[in-house]
Amino acid sequence: MELFCLGLSHHTAAVSLRERFAVGEPELGRLLGVLRREAGLREAALLSTCNRVEVYGVAESFFNGANACAEVLTRHAGVEASLGRLSGGEAVRHLFRVASGLDSMVVGETEILGQVKAAYAASVAGGHAGPVLHRIFQQALRAAKQVHSSTGLSRGAVSVGSAAVALAGQALGDLGACRALVLGSGEAGTLVARNLRSRGIGGLFVSNRDPGRASVLAEECGGVAVPFADWKTLLETVEIVVASASAPDRLLRSAELAPIMVGRAARPLFMLDLAVPRDFEPGIARIPGVCLHDVDALEALAREGRAQRARETARAEELVAACANGLSAGAVGPAALAVAA
Repeated sequence: MELFCLGLSHHTAAVSLRERFAVGEPELGRLLGVLRREAGLREAALLSTCNRVEVYGVAESFFNGANACAEVLTRHAGVEASLGRLSGGEAVRHLFRVASGLDSMVVGETEILGQVKAAYAASVAGGHAGPVLHRIFQQALRAAKQVHSSTGLSRGAVSVGSAAVALAGQALGDLGACRALVLGSGEAGTLVARNLRSRGIGGLFVSNRDPGRASVLAEECGGVAVPFADWKTLLETVEIVVASASAPDRLLRSAELAPIMVGRAARPLFMLDLAVPRDFEPGIARIPGVCLHDVDALEALAREGRAQRARETARAEELVAACANGLSAGAVGPAALAVAA
């Protein structure tokens, strides 16, 4: 039996490709079942975020298992792509680095820890995790917590939320004179709303398919909850729109926004699409007066953060390597895999 990791990330694929491979929560369980069945995996976990889609699997053959998984993911995406492949100890070290935020676009961010935990929980809930994945995911989560508690990696780190608000500030200047609409009250939407509040945003509106979640976030951040059916009416008055709703289809298209922008006269509209798949039609960027960015636009700000935390990154890399190397021999070695078989 062999452990492997297969997938793509912001290092190797633009958001236009990542969104094709993205797996939404409703289809996660079904796709895990397909991977187990068609790829012959003994164990499987699937991590899908705005910056990566990765399968962690245990199969009799790394070559055959990874190839079969690639076929399943390609069929799901409807497009071919070069998918990275790691096996054994390399796969273990990669998972540890991912969970610790060392492989993130924003190095040191902690959102990924919750996403790895959720991917593991989904694998367990579906009966897809076995002795190997149990051990490596549990140890990866422990190592990540140790990295954040014993190094300064996440201290002052630019999160996706703060980077999004910083980008808006660069484009518009004083956010106190602006009103913002946040679509989605999940992890990314919550971070954006909180950062907008801390930057003194002039007005904040929150909209979500679940009105209860929108109300809770709006109340926390001193904003106003808006019914999801009505959020487009605010496009005439707000200066900032941030989306992280990950809708099954585009929430807004060029044909809808173009006439609204005519009515706004010379007032610009800053739009940031953090969702994967993207919530806004990319062609919206061509409408005069609209400044549209997707999640890949955060890369420049992320590079600055990486440079500032270079020393802490090196310490975290050493810690992760030590934890992963200590685990690899036991978790993916002959003895452990013999038990898994």
